Amino acid sequence: MKNTILLVEDDVKLSALTADFLRINDFEVTIIENGLEAIEFVKKQTPMAVILDIMLPGVDGLTVCRSLRETYNGPILMLTALDDDIDEVVGLETGADDYLTKPIKPRVLLAHLRALLRRIEAIEQPSQPKTPKLLGKNLAIDPKSRTVTVANEMVHLTTAEYNLLWLLAEKSGEVLSREELHRKTFRIEYDGLDRSIDLRISRLRKKLGDDPRVPFIIKTIRGEGYLLAQ
Repeated sequence: MKNTILLVEDDVKLSALTADFLRINDFEVTIIENGLEAIEFVKKQTPMAVILDIMLPGVDGLTVCRSLRETYNGPILMLTALDDDIDEVVGLETGADDYLTKPIKPRVLLAHLRALLRRIEAIEQPSQPKTPKLLGKNLAIDPKSRTVTVANEMVHLTTAEYNLLWLLAEKSGEVLSREELHRKTFRIEYDGLDRSIDLRISRLRKKLGDDPRVPFIIKTIRGEGYLLAQ
């Protein structure tokens, strides 16, 4: 499903309008109204991206996002009618790559979707070496297969998490500022308030088994940024 977008939205009229607009712009769209059905769909298929509403009948979008991240590595763009910073933080912590508040104009949604796909494509370009990168005694990153192991155990990372880890690995032993990480990840300047990088670092540490109180893999350099230990 190389060019297919999964749209998980229970508002029939809104989903139809959104899907029509995306199809006009050369995307295939599959619409699902139920969270459980969306989870089952992604287990069997691999859409290019998922656009996911938070307010769904039965299983809410946050739960769906968390479940999808167990197996799905592609981008997830979350939508909600709620306008609350806490919801945004929770959405990002469960694995969403972007977050938009409804009502949203179709062209704005399309712009965010394309930007998200470009970010991932740009970082996935074959400029990376083909041999595994070994960091310290436990961490190994294989750019050819885009896999990560810690103490020889495979670690499941989302596309966004892997890309951030690779940015740190490219300059392991050097401090990378939030500004630089944000700019390379999102292709826009850091405004000093966005917590997306911090949240992704937090998720990475948890998956890598890195104690946030005394991290030994990804270190916080106060006032400067983050460093991936060699």
